[in-house]
Amino acid sequence: PLGLAAGFDKDVKLVDILGPVGFSFSEEGSITGEPCVGNTRRPRMWRLKKSKSLLIYYGLKNPGCEKVSRILRGKKSDIVVGVSVAKTNDETTVETSAGIADYKKAYSAFTRVGDFVVVNISCPNAFGGEPFTDAEKLELLLKELNTVRMDKPVLLKMSPDLNKRQVDSIIELARKYKIDGFVLCNLTKKDNNKLVDERPFDKGGMSGQVVKDLAMAMVKYVYSKTKGEFLIVGCGGVSSAEDAYAYVKNGASLVELITGMIFEGPQVISEINQGLVELLKKDGYEHISDAVGVDVEQ
Repeated sequence: PLGLAAGFDKDVKLVDILGPVGFSFSEEGSITGEPCVGNTRRPRMWRLKKSKSLLIYYGLKNPGCEKVSRILRGKKSDIVVGVSVAKTNDETTVETSAGIADYKKAYSAFTRVGDFVVVNISCPNAFGGEPFTDAEKLELLLKELNTVRMDKPVLLKMSPDLNKRQVDSIIELARKYKIDGFVLCNLTKKDNNKLVDERPFDKGGMSGQVVKDLAMAMVKYVYSKTKGEFLIVGCGGVSSAEDAYAYVKNGASLVELITGMIFEGPQVISEINQGLVELLKKDGYEHISDAVGVDVEQ
């Protein structure tokens, strides 16, 4: 169930090698309507060593949807390849209708490319913030995306900093517009976690251990509200088989990581896969699906 989260393979260069290192799927990007250089401030990423986390201020750096679509069209992968789409990070997409048009351009570029699409409404490092976490604006976006024929699973990626009222509104819209699932979660901007190192920069979002409790709580909450109605992908602070298994038992069918690989090394991918087998055996389960949500349903 282990995949590479969006934000690592920004230029879609690694698809050919992700299977051999142990990933069963990847989320490429995020990819925007136009090519995007990202935020110009350097550096754009810092290691928070005490907490095994990262502070990230990239700002959606990527080559743009047209180029990425061409690249992926020419590749044959032995894993499931998805694409995360977002709106281009510049002032031209701040106005709601312009932002929606940019999302739609990126989304439309992958109708015949890739195995699934994630609509990223949760990047904390872009012009205009995260406007499409607002229910009214998100409905406008989903209504427009629904005019594009997308014959593959579509998921929404959410921020771990949303409150339950916001999450409930997003779930209702996901039902209305036939969204297949959620990626939970993206980076956190909250720095009141006792794990957080002193921040070297006052902007950006954090990945890794500092987001794990927030993301795990959201996975558990969404699963408790929907009970298998949506596919849930857990993401945030996964660096061991125990971390991945906790996401599964709280309702995630799949799990993604980046930061755990940065701190532990790429061998952690196969260690997590092997460890999950042992944890399933220990609890008497034959398949990962048998364990999904068991801690919520008890």
